[in-house]
Amino acid sequence: MPTRIRLQRKGKKGQPFYHLVVADGRAPRDGKFIERLGTYNPMTHPATIVIDFDRALHWVQVGAQPSDTARSILSNQGVMLKHHLIKGIAKGALTEEQVEERFNAWKEEKKIKLEQMSKDKELSKKELHKKRIEEERKIKEAREAELAKKRAKENNVEQAVEETAEEAATETPEAEAPAQETQEPAAE
Repeated sequence: MPTRIRLQRKGKKGQPFYHLVVADGRAPRDGKFIERLGTYNPMTHPATIVIDFDRALHWVQVGAQPSDTARSILSNQGVMLKHHLIKGIAKGALTEEQVEERFNAWKEEKKIKLEQMSKDKELSKKELHKKRIEEERKIKEAREAELAKKRAKENNVEQAVEETAEEAATETPEAEAPAQETQEPAAE
């Protein structure tokens, strides 16, 4: 009986949630299973993975073949690495202390990497917020400049209209005044 480690779909339509199970390779996807190893929720960011590490490692060691997705989940959690290191003990290439040391070093690196990713994400959110505010400020300044130009043109037009009206008003009496002056000396 070939055993497989695979995902069993649960959850609603459009909201998948999976159980990581060990099942007979001939059983249907959501059918009968031997043991449930954990859960996988891809809807959260980052995806939530909860696995019974020791049981998953046991099943990998006794020959259960993980599906592609299950293999990536197990690799993400370190089960496949631990299995690989334990094979090194069997071959005589490593000791148990070296295996534990390497595995713990890997876990620390992964922890640091995840913390850095979350910090980067938080910083990127702040930077995006600052960038968005800066862009909005530039747009606002451009709009204000356009509005100022428009107001200046309107003021210039109004001033020009006023000046022409004043010129027209001042030109009319001036035109009459010199005519009267010229007429008066002519009358003398």
